[in-house]
Amino acid sequence: MLLRLLRTHLRPYTRPLLAIVALQLVGTMAALYLPSLNADIIDRGIATGDTGYILSTGGWMLVVTLVQIVCSVAAVYVGSRTAMGFGRDLRGALFHRVGGFAVREVNRFGAPSLITRGTNDVQQVQMLVQMSATMMVAAPIMCVGGVIMALQEDAGLSWLVAVSVPVLAVSIGLVVVRMVPKFRLMQERIDAVNRVLREQITGIRVVRAFVREPEETARFGAANAAVTEVATAAGRLQALIFPIVMLILNVSSVAVLWFGAMRIEAGEMQIGALTAFLAYLLQILMAVMMATFMAMMIPRAAVCAERITEVLDTESSVSPPASPVPAPPAVGELEFAAATFAYPGAAAPVLRDVTFTARPGETTAVIGSTGAGKTTLLSLVPRMFDVTGGAVLVDGVDVRSYDPEELWARIGLVPQKPYLFSGTVASNLRYGDPAATDEELWAALEVAQAADFVRAMPDGLDAPISQGGTTVSGGQRQRLAIARALVKRPEIYLFDDSFSALDLTTDARLRAALAPVTAHATVVIVAQRVSTIRTADRIVVLEDGVVVGSGTHDALLGSCPTYVEIVESQLSVEEVA
Repeated sequence: MLLRLLRTHLRPYTRPLLAIVALQLVGTMAALYLPSLNADIIDRGIATGDTGYILSTGGWMLVVTLVQIVCSVAAVYVGSRTAMGFGRDLRGALFHRVGGFAVREVNRFGAPSLITRGTNDVQQVQMLVQMSATMMVAAPIMCVGGVIMALQEDAGLSWLVAVSVPVLAVSIGLVVVRMVPKFRLMQERIDAVNRVLREQITGIRVVRAFVREPEETARFGAANAAVTEVATAAGRLQALIFPIVMLILNVSSVAVLWFGAMRIEAGEMQIGALTAFLAYLLQILMAVMMATFMAMMIPRAAVCAERITEVLDTESSVSPPASPVPAPPAVGELEFAAATFAYPGAAAPVLRDVTFTARPGETTAVIGSTGAGKTTLLSLVPRMFDVTGGAVLVDGVDVRSYDPEELWARIGLVPQKPYLFSGTVASNLRYGDPAATDEELWAALEVAQAADFVRAMPDGLDAPISQGGTTVSGGQRQRLAIARALVKRPEIYLFDDSFSALDLTTDARLRAALAPVTAHATVVIVAQRVSTIRTADRIVVLEDGVVVGSGTHDALLGSCPTYVEIVESQLSVEEVA
């Protein structure tokens, strides 16, 4: 998965990668040339007292060092830019993929996991790319070049290289193999911490209302301890690597000096050659050490790449048509034709053979007990889900045949849980129409019965709104969401229990103000309160996903026992109103 991910998303950076390889090649060759020059200074300059040779060779060493520095800096610069671009592209690909997911895919992965995959996981792979550009490219060049140069200096000590390098590689490999499952488990437990933390931040009011701080603290502590445990286990293994490297490196250095001294004593080797051989051995082992550092990163990056690829390879269950039909003139007629919907693996469908038509200029209400399928029914219109049987038609065309942008342009949805984005009142309202003027925003706020509390805010339309709209009350949030839909002026309004947080007086005023604004549009209201929908042109009664009644309020009182039961359960509330 890691190689596939890198191959796919690094393809646009082929030229910078080739430049990195070229720069690292020149820089590493320069670094490998320096010990040889140093050996020449010792054997031909210092040993013979030739000051001119020392100065000329020393000057040449300065030039080679300058080349090495320039190439190394340039390689790091180009590598960092390439890694940052790769991370940007990968985050963008994840964002667009998740943005196209239906509710089913979002629920499958979970929001905390998707956040972790789009941030922490991408960061791990991006860091691998950056370190590869600065270390991994140079390591094999230095290792191979070091071996060649060391053999040129003295072949008699080559057996030390043949022993040291495999011992180091095998020792580090054994540690890295044990680290892979630890890193995989760590990412899963980071997901769990994100999930608990997200729940606690979102539900802080509930936690405090029920005095559950100690229990929630303990729950977070358990999730946090689980991450700490696996991170500590991985850290212990990781901590072994550096001592192993240093032990082998120092033992190898001692061995070179020991056996080299014997060869010098026997006249088979010069002091300069021994110094150069020792430098090359250290360079070889440092190259192996750099490779081991990369080896420490690869297991975690591989796990992260698997998680990222899993998201990128997941196709949305609600996909746009290959050949969208030409959109008919926008009228706003909405028809459910034997619409059936069942979740994968469910024992029974949520909706069964739902059939009714909502026409422009009419208000169609949907009512039923909790779990009857009302919200699912509305979700079929903007294709948050796709029907598993029958069809949903807008202006006579199956919604699955529309270009998604064309379909969504005709729909104004106010969800059951209204969500506001961080920004201002105006920026949230302009989600409906980015080109809306301030006058149009105030007109929508007047209809939504939200103008008074917005005017009361110090900055009016520029008043700040926090993420999720937590700076305003539930009723204010609902009214701002309604105003956002009104700014859009769509052909079809879908109100999913959008008046539940309003008092009866505000509810009545809002519905009265809505009537002239939506007079030529199709309005579908899902509600629990009978008072909200009793004046609707048509009321559809759902029970266990089946339409058990359809008609006006008065007609249903005489023909639908389920509707009568709902009305009677709210009678006392209605009388008080």
